[in-house]
Amino acid sequence: DNMKVKEHTVKFLITCCSMIQAGKSAPPATRMDQDSFERISLCMRAMLDPVVNAEVHDIILKECRSVLGALLEDQKAFAKANATDKDDSGQLVQPDAMISFRQLKSRRGLGASDLDLDDEGDLKKAKGLDETQGLSEQLAHVHQLTGFSDPVYAEAKVTVHDYDIVLDILVINRTQHTLTNLTVELSTMGDLKLVERPQNLTIGPMDFRKLKANIKVSSTETGQIFGTIVYDSANSVDTTYVNLNEIHVDIMDYIRPATCSDAAFRSMWAEFEWENKVAVDTTIQEVNEFLQHIVDSTNMLCLTPVSALGGDCNFLAANLYAKSVFGEDALVNVSVEKVEEKVEGYIRIRAKTQGIALSLGDRITLKQRSKEKPKQRSKEIAPASA
Repeated sequence: DNMKVKEHTVKFLITCCSMIQAGKSAPPATRMDQDSFERISLCMRAMLDPVVNAEVHDIILKECRSVLGALLEDQKAFAKANATDKDDSGQLVQPDAMISFRQLKSRRGLGASDLDLDDEGDLKKAKGLDETQGLSEQLAHVHQLTGFSDPVYAEAKVTVHDYDIVLDILVINRTQHTLTNLTVELSTMGDLKLVERPQNLTIGPMDFRKLKANIKVSSTETGQIFGTIVYDSANSVDTTYVNLNEIHVDIMDYIRPATCSDAAFRSMWAEFEWENKVAVDTTIQEVNEFLQHIVDSTNMLCLTPVSALGGDCNFLAANLYAKSVFGEDALVNVSVEKVEEKVEGYIRIRAKTQGIALSLGDRITLKQRSKEKPKQRSKEIAPASA
């Protein structure tokens, strides 16, 4: 019946107009977005114009339904793949078990074996020292502090925990004289704080000593550790100083892939005030390959569904998200296109603090030209945004 159809059409149009009016006049936090406005406007045009109705009838009623079903299936598969079985975790620590704090531990009355035994569990969990890593990966965390021609040779093995850094320093006396009052004086730059200074040592000729230093990390920011070795020699009255090479603390040690909803991503994108815009300058010629390279280099998770990234296309836009061990959010938007066998565009980084935005931008600038593949991780790109 034409009268009933027209009556329902008028009611539908009045409802759409009311929704648009309410959405446009709402507070900024709940205001209607542009996508919803355009979708409602398209539906109103389809109801008013028979030509438009004929063109979009199958698209709205059939194809959109199938796309929504595929999206929901991808979300279910993604949630199932990332679900953890809590029943298999077991009880790892007893309620009355003693908690050992490395910084508060007294060294008096304890030998080196007791300290090493007490820290063994923490060191196995530390990055770079787990049982699955080979010798080459462990050696990657060793930094040479002095030169081979210096009278004192020193190197440090860096162990990165979530909230602190442990330096295992090896000092070798390469002279034929006894070195007294040898001190490794360390300083930090960035949000790093030295909480345990190495003790003074006396090293005999061609002998060596091992010592530790603890550094507290308070935020996700690239930092530096530098210092000097100071000692007195038995054949000289002057104090000798040996400058140490810098140790750079990489931001990637604190970045973890995470997921969030599209609404939460847009809300944080509008809220965060620090933005770092990086121009794309790479030798990679395919947009999807470049996106995967950025995901691997930044240890982030791609929130854009795989279905939206598929197909043969010369342009690409994707959102990346990660969370630091300190609870800080990192947002990245990759917008690139292929122009004459070259990928061009911009990478925009937003964060709540300046440090993580600048450090992540430096990381992308350093790694975007390199085709060297980092260690592959499972689930680099999410099947769908959660």
